[in-house]
Amino acid sequence: MNKIKILVVDDESRMRKLVKDFLMRQGYAVLEAGDGEEALDLFYRERDIALIILDVMMPRINGFEVCREIRETSKVPVIMLTAKGEESDELNGFELGVDEYISKPFSPKILVARVGAILRRSGMGADGEGKISRGGIVVDRKARIVTVDGTAVELSFKEFELLNYFLENEGIALSRENILNHVWNYDYFGDARTIDTHVKKLRAKIGPKGEYIKTIWGMGYKFEVPDQPAG
Repeated sequence: MNKIKILVVDDESRMRKLVKDFLMRQGYAVLEAGDGEEALDLFYRERDIALIILDVMMPRINGFEVCREIRETSKVPVIMLTAKGEESDELNGFELGVDEYISKPFSPKILVARVGAILRRSGMGADGEGKISRGGIVVDRKARIVTVDGTAVELSFKEFELLNYFLENEGIALSRENILNHVWNYDYFGDARTIDTHVKKLRAKIGPKGEYIKTIWGMGYKFEVPDQPAG
């Protein structure tokens, strides 16, 4: 079986080696890039990269620009690393489709754990198998495809995970903290606007079915399909 391939992008060679060593111990294949240009070259050349760990502050092309270009053609999961830890940077990253945001210094073990969680959620483990259907919305977790009344809908990685989580918990009131812990897979102590932004985009993409995602003011959201009238 081919090893899962991860691209690590950081202008600090010591940081790249640290992350690479921990990932390789878990059986991953690791590619390295020292700047944004090299990262994009590798990404376009190696078509089977499963996940990217991307530093923000780099020479030539920064992490945000790299992520923006990659998102034009790919939904590959991205974990962004930063030394700043500023809320505005995190929100900017999530707007670009970043899946995780980790501030330096960080625990390599925690980083590897998050890599594993994202890969499982992206369909590379048993967790990603099967389909779930509610109210005309079908989520195929293995193929990573969503259809609404038979029509395919393009969702980002996090939008897909958010919709899947809503369907799995139909009728249950979900707090923002609960959603962050399960969909983002870690305790998030920043601004909950991250969730609100993703919910707004998800509602728009699934059209009239977006009404199934109810806002619970002061708490979070609930996915609820109305009862069909008897006929």
